[in-house]
Amino acid sequence: MANIKSAIKRVEIAERNRLRNKSYKSAVKTLTKKYLAVVSKYAASPSSELEQEVQKSQAAAYSKIDKAIKRGALHPNTGARKKSLIARALKKHEAPQSVS
Repeated sequence: MANIKSAIKRVEIAERNRLRNKSYKSAVKTLTKKYLAVVSKYAASPSSELEQEVQKSQAAAYSKIDKAIKRGALHPNTGARKKSLIARALKKHEAPQSVS
């Protein structure tokens, strides 16, 4: 354990930040899993209610990812990758657009 006052304070701050970052990362994972579950349910039986639920879930996940990036819990590229994964999950189940 550190003996110097400033080193002790840095240890405390590092622990506080670790716990804060952990909570953001955990929330991002939870919201992503919920979103993927809703998308799979929507893919099985598409309906307007489920589509709205998918949109709400996607917005919540995007919001939490953006907040985690802003707070420094996630690197911006990691956040972009996670948002891309979310977007691809829905895109895979949507009907392909015809090119004219």
